[in-house]
Amino acid sequence: MNRPVDVAIVGGGAIGSAIACFLAADPGFGGRISVIERDPTYRRASSALSAASIRQQFSTPENIRMSRFSFDWLRQADRHLALPEAVGASSDAVDIGLHEAGYLYLATATSALLLQANHETQVAEGADVTLLGPSQLAARFPWLAVDGIALGSLGLAGEGWFDGYALLTGLRRKARSLGVEYVADAVIGLGVERSRIRSVALAEGGTVACDVVVDAAGPWAREVARFGGVDLPVEARRRCVFVFESSLAVSGCPLVIDPSGAWFRPDGSAFIGAIAPAESDDLADLPLEVDRRLFEDRLWPALAGRVPAFDAVRVTNAWAGYYEVNTVDHNAIIGPHPEITNLLFANGFSGHGIQHAPAVGRAISELVVHGRYVSLDLSVFAYERLAAGRRVVERNIIG
Repeated sequence: MNRPVDVAIVGGGAIGSAIACFLAADPGFGGRISVIERDPTYRRASSALSAASIRQQFSTPENIRMSRFSFDWLRQADRHLALPEAVGASSDAVDIGLHEAGYLYLATATSALLLQANHETQVAEGADVTLLGPSQLAARFPWLAVDGIALGSLGLAGEGWFDGYALLTGLRRKARSLGVEYVADAVIGLGVERSRIRSVALAEGGTVACDVVVDAAGPWAREVARFGGVDLPVEARRRCVFVFESSLAVSGCPLVIDPSGAWFRPDGSAFIGAIAPAESDDLADLPLEVDRRLFEDRLWPALAGRVPAFDAVRVTNAWAGYYEVNTVDHNAIIGPHPEITNLLFANGFSGHGIQHAPAVGRAISELVVHGRYVSLDLSVFAYERLAAGRRVVERNIIG
C-alpha cells in the first residue's frame, strides 16, 4: 500500500475505530482515513477481552466528564452506529447490551475519607452517586458482609456494563460505511522528517504517506511511539477474568469493588470477577494465559469474605486480556506530541479505555479538524505533563 492518506490511525480497536467514526462523520473533514490494525481477528485486542464496564466514579473531573458523555452516547449506540441507508438495512441495528446497574465502591475506615473526597468531586461534576453506611449497605444488599466496611459509594445512574465486542464491531462497521479504509498489517516504522511524521512503514511491505498519525495501539502503543523516537510510559499488563456460578440469586446487583481490590458483577445467571496479581507478579508483556492460581490464592478468599454465598462457587470459564497501563499516573495520554506535532496519542487508559472510546473519538477528531478541543477540554491528559513531572493521579483505579 503506497497511497497517501490524510490520517493514519494505528490500532483498530474501540479507541481507534471511534476516532475514525467521529472524524469521518465530521462535516469539516473531507480527507482519507486509514486504520492500520495488526490483528483483524481481534483475538488479543483489549477491546474484545475487556469486562466492558463504565462508571462515573473517578477522582479526576475530566474522566467523569468523559464517562458522562460516553454513557449518553452508549445509550443511543444503535442510532449512532446505524448504517447509511445506501449501505445497510435498518435490520442491521447494533445491540451493545447496555446494562445500567451502577458501581458499588466499599471502603474501610482507612480509605473512607478518600471515598468521601472522591464523592464530592463526582457530585460537583453531576454524577448521580450516593454514600451508604454499613447499616444502609446491609439493608440494601442483604447478601453482602459489611464487616470492616465504614462506607460505600453507589452509582445510581449512568454506570453499568455492556458488550465490548459488539461495540468494537459496530464502530468498525460504521467507520467502513463512512469510507474509512482498514489495513490488516503491522506498523514497523515511522518516517520522521523535520519534526513531522511523513509516512508509516508496514510489515508486509509498502508505506502509507500521511499528514497525521494517531497512536491508538493500546498495549502496543509504546512500541509504535518508539518508531518515532518517542518514549511512551505505557505497558501491557495481563489481567485474568473468571466466570463463576453460585447459589446466590440477586436482582439489581451492581459491580462491587472490595477494599482488597477484588471486584465482581453479574453476567447473565453467573458472575464474573477479577483481582490484580501481587505487585511482584504484575510484569509487563506476560503471555495471555490465565493464571488459575490467582483465583484460588487471591480472588476467591476475597469474594467469600465479602459475600458468604461465594464460599461455594464453581468456575466455568476464564480469560486473560491486557490493560494498557500508564505507569506514571494511571491516566490517559491524549493529544499531540510537543515536538512531533502531527503525532497524536490516544492510549494509556489503564483499564478505562473502552468506556471512554466515544469521548476520545470526539476529542481526537476535534484536534484533527479544528486544531483544538471544542466540546471537552482534555488538555490535562497531554503528553507534556509526563516530561514536566505533572502527574494527574487517578485515585479510583480498579487494579
